[in-house]
Amino acid sequence: MREQSDVVVVGAGIVGIAVAYHLSVRFGVSDVCLVDPRPPLTLTSDKSTECYRNWWPNRPMVALMNRSIDLMEEMAVESGDAFALSRRGYLYVTADPDRLSVLHRSAERTTGFGAGELRIHRAGSDRYVPASGSGWADAPDGADLFVGGDVLRRHFPFVSGDAVGGLHVRRAGWLDAQQFGMWMLDRGRDAGVRLVRDRVVGFEVAGGWIRGVRLEGGTLVACRAAVVACGPLLGDVAAKAGVHLPVLCELHLKTAFRDRLGVVPRDAPMMIWADPQRLPWSDEERRMLVAEGRSDLVGVMPPACHGRPEGGADSPWVVALWEFRREVRDPTFPVPVDPLYGEVVLRGMATMIPGLFRYLEHLPTPVVDGGYYTKTPENRPLAGPAGPDGLYVAGAVSGFGIMAAAGLGELVASEVVGGEPPPYGDAFAATRYEDPRYRPDVDDTGQL
Repeated sequence: MREQSDVVVVGAGIVGIAVAYHLSVRFGVSDVCLVDPRPPLTLTSDKSTECYRNWWPNRPMVALMNRSIDLMEEMAVESGDAFALSRRGYLYVTADPDRLSVLHRSAERTTGFGAGELRIHRAGSDRYVPASGSGWADAPDGADLFVGGDVLRRHFPFVSGDAVGGLHVRRAGWLDAQQFGMWMLDRGRDAGVRLVRDRVVGFEVAGGWIRGVRLEGGTLVACRAAVVACGPLLGDVAAKAGVHLPVLCELHLKTAFRDRLGVVPRDAPMMIWADPQRLPWSDEERRMLVAEGRSDLVGVMPPACHGRPEGGADSPWVVALWEFRREVRDPTFPVPVDPLYGEVVLRGMATMIPGLFRYLEHLPTPVVDGGYYTKTPENRPLAGPAGPDGLYVAGAVSGFGIMAAAGLGELVASEVVGGEPPPYGDAFAATRYEDPRYRPDVDDTGQL
């Protein structure tokens, strides 16, 4: 069977939906086919922390995220705040004076890339403006650096007494990512996007051009352009068109638990412990872990255990993450879950928020799920033409798919319709690895 569409978008995750939204709603492409064998937003888009930030260690990522957040704010206004956009920020906390100096230097660098003003707060000169519990319109941008544990705990009294300071990134927060994606999809459908539940098995290429997309059900969808935007399956699907993408997939989990004791304030920002740490196991527990082959949990653990309150003022839930094991693997579903993950993350969070130690005798039952971070070597996304004429990619968004989707969708959709890419577009071009002068900086990752 043969069907016709102007543009086919492969993948109905948050990035694919954003591409389809921009093509149809903002650029007037009236015949967009969005293909995915699964229901929208159910592979990895619903497994995230649903957070965003414009805080990155390089100018192109700051520019992309500033634009993406601008678009999210426009959509929040247009939708009547349908996806509960908030801006409580990210608070990086440290007990190491040297690391506080590193946070200071990196903040000066990042604000120089356009992330906003850096405000420094010390004892006697503290003019910090707290974040609102909800909303975003009146929130400051940039960041606030707290020099001194007492200054930090004046505003965040639940933080560890060992903390010597912290950095509160302000153009950052979270949203209801499911509602955000569905709002874009609904608007796209109103403008002509049609959702097809099927699996892409190949592409028809003739004369160096994409001519169609073949579906498992036997349909060939003839098209002038196709966009591969299928999350952790990006590399596999692009390969069906003869395109090799330098991507890998990392397994990432998250946990949620009921904070029945109300330890984490409901108006808290995203809380991030910036230091390595050792977990507070008893001697007996350490021996048992080693005997069970989990010696990875008894030594020095990596930094960036982080979490935030989930839900409204009456919700008891806290969501938290910590990638203490880097596991690169071919994606399989459902994802494999570490049975100790929930407890390990809770113990890690307790180093930063000591009130959580009260749960160690009677651990709350955790809910654990996860997905995959699809990454390039330097952890910048892939956006734009790749391979045969008419083929585009939008992905490798690692742990920043929710926050980058609006901006990346606009970038790729603009290229599909022949528009001029923004100044930062070249930094994410899928063809950048073909340039012998391009040297990806693998240390320039920007991850938490």
